Amino acid sequence: GGEEVRVKIPNGGETGLLGEDIPIDIVYEDDYIIVVNKPHGMVVHPAAGNQQGTLVNALLNYTPYLAKESGSDRPGIVHRLDKDTSGLMVVAKDDESYRSLSRQLKERSVKKTYLAVVVGKFKDSTGEINLPIGRHSAKRKIMSVHSDRGREAITLYRVVEELPTGHSLLEVDLQTGRTHQIRVHLASLNRPVVGDLVYGPKKVKRNLIDRQALHAAKIQFTHPHTGERLSFEAPLPDDMRLLLDTLRGKAENI
Repeated sequence: GGEEVRVKIPNGGETGLLGEDIPIDIVYEDDYIIVVNKPHGMVVHPAAGNQQGTLVNALLNYTPYLAKESGSDRPGIVHRLDKDTSGLMVVAKDDESYRSLSRQLKERSVKKTYLAVVVGKFKDSTGEINLPIGRHSAKRKIMSVHSDRGREAITLYRVVEELPTGHSLLEVDLQTGRTHQIRVHLASLNRPVVGDLVYGPKKVKRNLIDRQALHAAKIQFTHPHTGERLSFEAPLPDDMRLLLDTLRGKAENI
């Protein structure tokens, strides 16, 4: 008690972040938004332990037009993907676009569809997982469906292909956007994403894939200025295609 804390609030000027000449896959761009296909292994924005090499650093090098309202450490960023999840993200180039896209996310009118390779098979070809997600009570860096402060989380899935090795390729639609939602929900069914060392088996053959086999394959949203409903798709990256080819060709238990 008795401490006095003083905080200087940034006025929205220069971010202090540096642009870096990092290649980025631009799927679509106009005066208001950019849709990018993020590779796995790339962090979205600078944070403790990841000050360089992020998507934001690449975007700052690519364009000076990024929304400031999203925060000085994450200009233009409307939503995120985990470092080792690949796929589509929409970035706002101005504050009005940021507010519109953020509102659409809150209202659940942004539709995001993922492809995931998981361990195990499913009795039914489609299903819904409706389990609240919150911080793990003991392991604060991970999420859990058993949290005492869980928030509503709904995941829909469809089995695209059953593989001879006892794995499945799923199409997953998020109805909510909780941290690690797909990974946590699938692990709660004992169907973890292949390569997920946090929520999956602790012992996994990393020669199959060196990250979680999760890809944001499709995104749909309403353009913040024209009102047009837009839809974009990104094909499976090479490592996930190779994983599927390997699993299709091997009948042994992996």
